[in-house]
Amino acid sequence: MFKYTLDNKRYHTLNYFFKNKFGQKVMKVPIDINAGCPNKSSGGCIFCSNRSKANIIIDTDNYIEQFNSTKEILEKKWPNSLYIPYFQSGTNTSLPVQEVTPLITKLLALPKVVGIAIATRPDAISEAWYQYLQELNKQTFLMVELGLQSSNNETLKLINRGHTKEDLALAVRKLKSYHIFTVIHIINGLPYETKENMLNTCRFLNTLDIDALKIHMLYVAKDTKLAKMYQENKFSLLTKEEYIDIVVSELELLKDTIVIERITGDPLTSELIAPTWLIKKFGVLNDIDKEMFKRNTYQGKNYK
Repeated sequence: MFKYTLDNKRYHTLNYFFKNKFGQKVMKVPIDINAGCPNKSSGGCIFCSNRSKANIIIDTDNYIEQFNSTKEILEKKWPNSLYIPYFQSGTNTSLPVQEVTPLITKLLALPKVVGIAIATRPDAISEAWYQYLQELNKQTFLMVELGLQSSNNETLKLINRGHTKEDLALAVRKLKSYHIFTVIHIINGLPYETKENMLNTCRFLNTLDIDALKIHMLYVAKDTKLAKMYQENKFSLLTKEEYIDIVVSELELLKDTIVIERITGDPLTSELIAPTWLIKKFGVLNDIDKEMFKRNTYQGKNYK
C-alpha cells in the first residue's frame, strides 16, 4: 500500500494528510465573500463563467450562515470532524486586508474550526497581504491556494490568465519563506496543449516547494469565450480515457510528498456544455484507481 494513504489509494491523499496532522477527519467548507476577480477587467480567463460560485448549500451573503449550513450537513455523516473554512470563490486577496481580517477572526472563533484556506491569484497578493498571511499562519493552520493552470506561458496568454509561470514561482517562494501551506491548481486539456505540455507543468511544480496540488479537467461552461471556441470546432476536449492516462502519468512524475487535494473536475451541471463524462465524478476517480493498479504504479514512481 502507498505510504501516504488510508484507503488504498496510490497517491498522497488529503484525508491522510489531515488525519496525520490533526488526528481526525477534517473537512474544508466553501465560503463565498463576493471577492470578485481583478482579471475580469481584462476580459477574464476564457473558461470562467460569471455565474460560477462556490458550492454553497444556501444562497446568502452571510458567510457564517454559509459555513454553518454546510457544517450541519457534514456533521450528520461525520460527527467528529473538524473544519477549515475555505474562501473559495474569486480572488480573495484582491479585497483590502482590513475588510477580510474580521471575517477570518469570527470564523476562527467558531467551534471545531482548526484553520483557514484562502484562494487567490499569484499576481494579486500585496505586501500588506503577505504580512497578514505571515501573522495568520502563526495563529492557525493556513492554506493559500494559487491558480496556475499551466506552466506554458503561451497557453496562459491564450486563456487570458493574466500572469506567467514566473509570477506563480515568485508567489510560491514568498509564501514558503513564511512556511505557509501552499496549494496549486492546474487544468488538463487546455486548448492546443499536448500531453507533454501537461507533464511539463508537473515537472515545473516539482521544482517549487509546493505542499499540495489540485488537478482539474477543462470543461466548457455556457456563455464563456471558451464555449465559443469549442462550438466553432477550434479545439478538442480530452476523452475520459485520455484524461485518466494523463493524470496517472502526472502522478508518477510528482513528488510523493505533494498532497493531491483534487484529481478531477467538478462542474455545475446547469452550466456544463462538455464533457458530460465529468458529471460521473466517482466513476472517473475509480477509473484512475483502476489504471494505477493496472500499471502497478504510484505517485512519485518516475520522479527524478
